[in-house]
Amino acid sequence: MIELLCASPDVALPLADIVRHTGMSRATAHAVLQQLTVDGWTIREDGAYRIGQGLARLADRIDAAFPLRRSGARAARELAQELDIPVFLAIREEDVVEVAELVGEPLSDWIRRGRRLRLRPPVCREFVAWEPAADREEWIADAPPAIRSRLGLALDAIRARGYAIERLAQDAGQLLDAIAPMSSSSIRDQIGDLLSQLIEIDYLGHELTGDAIAAATIAAPIRHDGAVVASLVACPDATLPAAEIERIGAAVAAAADQLSEVAH
Repeated sequence: MIELLCASPDVALPLADIVRHTGMSRATAHAVLQQLTVDGWTIREDGAYRIGQGLARLADRIDAAFPLRRSGARAARELAQELDIPVFLAIREEDVVEVAELVGEPLSDWIRRGRRLRLRPPVCREFVAWEPAADREEWIADAPPAIRSRLGLALDAIRARGYAIERLAQDAGQLLDAIAPMSSSSIRDQIGDLLSQLIEIDYLGHELTGDAIAAATIAAPIRHDGAVVASLVACPDATLPAAEIERIGAAVAAAADQLSEVAH
């Protein structure tokens, strides 16, 4: 109910609409809204409800308790303005990575605020590249066999330069999106084999040359106590000279390093 009301904070929703969208019974929804109104979390206006100042104050306290999200949103805005491309902040919660803040409109349809991906190979490599060797090997072992060798080399390259590069075409990106949530299975391995025929994972050092480097995203890690807790991701979605890729990567990595100072 709170998520529904927060989705349109300036619009008062009738009880009937709240019942329809939440699936609650009318009696339950009415009882909950009565208590929320008493607590100041909602305001009742002519039989309709919207969020109240009590909830807004709580949101401010929550925001203050998580400085990374607040600072990350600001950093994403500044970086998007500097580079003139979309940028998003991705935050890790155990084995799930969420697009927490988004500035601009990336060409890739899967990138949207609130989108969640499981931390499964070969996606979200910047979250794994700085893990201990044993953890990296365990993560790689969960990848389809055809891409394991390349994935290991890619993690080494990411650590060396400080950022990951996604160079997927649209169709390959959709395949990655499809296999990321899957557990290890023969079907997942078969899809992974097909994927390995369509793309090469990331760029190795000797491959970042010339004037035709296709980069969908460039992602740098945000670390706390040695662990990668989030990443800052620029979305050029373009074929660019290697020097330009390196310029963007350096800017993203520098901004991510600054966020590492406030991450907790």
